Amino acid sequence: MTASLTLRPTLYEELLPGGGHTSFVLKRGQLLRLTDLEGGANVSLLLLNAVEKSERLNLPDSLKCQHTAKLTAGHCLYSDMGRVLAAITADTCGWHDSFGGVLNAEEVREKYGQGRYQELRNGFFRNGVDNLLVEMGKWNLSLQDLLMCLNLFSKVTVDADGRLQFQPGNSKAGDYLELYAPMDTLVVLTALQHPLDPSPEYAPKPLQLSWHKVDSDGISVLCRSSRPENARGFHNTERLYI
Repeated sequence: MTASLTLRPTLYEELLPGGGHTSFVLKRGQLLRLTDLEGGANVSLLLLNAVEKSERLNLPDSLKCQHTAKLTAGHCLYSDMGRVLAAITADTCGWHDSFGGVLNAEEVREKYGQGRYQELRNGFFRNGVDNLLVEMGKWNLSLQDLLMCLNLFSKVTVDADGRLQFQPGNSKAGDYLELYAPMDTLVVLTALQHPLDPSPEYAPKPLQLSWHKVDSDGISVLCRSSRPENARGFHNTERLYI
């Protein structure tokens, strides 16, 4: 599902390499496009209020209030204060996982082997917990602030026995997701394989990031109108800027 839009010229672009991590403030009124360059990418995402960082992404509320476990275009990513940290305004992939989390260092060693810096240098095997904490530390955040993350471009379903099932091939080369920020939102990302990815090879995929300024908040109409709860979420967000 996608939404049509007209973007102003690109403000900035950068490559997020496989295994890499980054963080930045997506300013109110800006749009971030994340593009899977090769197919099969996974990027773990944390969101926080850039001004008051005790307010952060609440995935259970995001799923519950929109009556879905399948986040895609038309859905909002809510904070624990009922505000919209980001709205998914376009999505060619169609499914993004909110269950899987990230691997820590011990789990990466168990799944992929040692992968030490001493032998592999910059190709050493990174893990999601440490990558996110490195970025969070730049904003005076620590382990106690590391909560649930959203795994973009990955699809995980639940079978009849309640087991989580990773679905390979969910994202193809060129697939993209766009996040619109109705408030100043701190974005923390790491591009690593999904914890449930069955591949025994450590081979995280790169992503392209691009920042855009949209002409108006009309870009958010799809999200505002998809659920009555979302209209209230945008109302709660806009009250910050009265």
